[in-house]
Amino acid sequence: MARDFHGHDHGHGHHEYVRPALLRRLRHVVATHSHDAAGKVDPAMEGSREGIRALWFSLLVLGATAASQALVAVWSGSVALLGDSLHNVADALTAVPLGVAFVLGRRPANRRYTYGYGRAEDLAGIAIVLTIAASAALAAYAAVDRLVHPAVVTRLPFVAAAGLIGFAGNELVARHRIRVGRRIGSAALVADGLHARTDGFTSLAVLLGAGGVAIGWRWADPLVGLLITVAILFVLKDAAREVYQRLMDAVDPALMTTAEDTLAGTPGVLRVAALRMRWIGHRLHAETDLVVGPNLSLAEAHAIAVDAEHRLLHAVPRLTAATVHPDPAAPHAHASLDHHRHT
Repeated sequence: MARDFHGHDHGHGHHEYVRPALLRRLRHVVATHSHDAAGKVDPAMEGSREGIRALWFSLLVLGATAASQALVAVWSGSVALLGDSLHNVADALTAVPLGVAFVLGRRPANRRYTYGYGRAEDLAGIAIVLTIAASAALAAYAAVDRLVHPAVVTRLPFVAAAGLIGFAGNELVARHRIRVGRRIGSAALVADGLHARTDGFTSLAVLLGAGGVAIGWRWADPLVGLLITVAILFVLKDAAREVYQRLMDAVDPALMTTAEDTLAGTPGVLRVAALRMRWIGHRLHAETDLVVGPNLSLAEAHAIAVDAEHRLLHAVPRLTAATVHPDPAAPHAHASLDHHRHT
């Protein structure tokens, strides 16, 4: 039978003995040991501030990029450039829900939201995915409408220049978002950065449309608009997968391996019985059950839990809280383990 992380037994059918009453009491008295590490909370708060600064930077750069492209699109009649500018506008606007999420995430936990408000970032990730989907629909509609109702595209040199501006602006924002997002552990910000990066390459596609129109292929401009739509859909797939994994509490298996090795190497720990980790916003939380010696005192078991917690907080990046529960081993199991270690 399973045992939860609050220290309650549910049958314990996997043990080959009946736990003595004294050890049962010890287990519940020791229970779980958890506290936020001050040295990790401050960097987590700094991560929120970094995220907000990255979003302001993105909003300003992409806003200026989209505005310049929109003016040229209206002036020239290029539907490919129009689609690209619409996408850049949508990308700039994704900074709004993500910025709100970062601000909310800085609020302290309370009796209703006991883990705090970090999940607001995951909700913002959903909003970003929906925004990307909407921009793809708008770009597709504009391109199909132009194929059905052809129109002349003029001022091609300006269209090409606007495409280059779109690429430069998006790549600058993408690099900044991805770098900051990975540093602070924000999946939503990384997804937003990937979105901006593909926007940059789709901006280069505007050049192809302008070149095609220049040699007399009037259909080249709306065709590039459709290609931009396809590229947006690929970004949508990647961003949706990133946000889905975060919503489902997915953790990099390499982090689990690092945590398990760190806990197992703590003096006094016989075995890591259970380990779970989850993201709450861009902060990582862990819960673990550690098997310790059966004859330890309360103070000795507590000291091992504290040592394991501190080692874990230092070993795992962006881990800000850990709940460590020492669980006394069966006396004969402990003796068997010592025998294997000495032979």
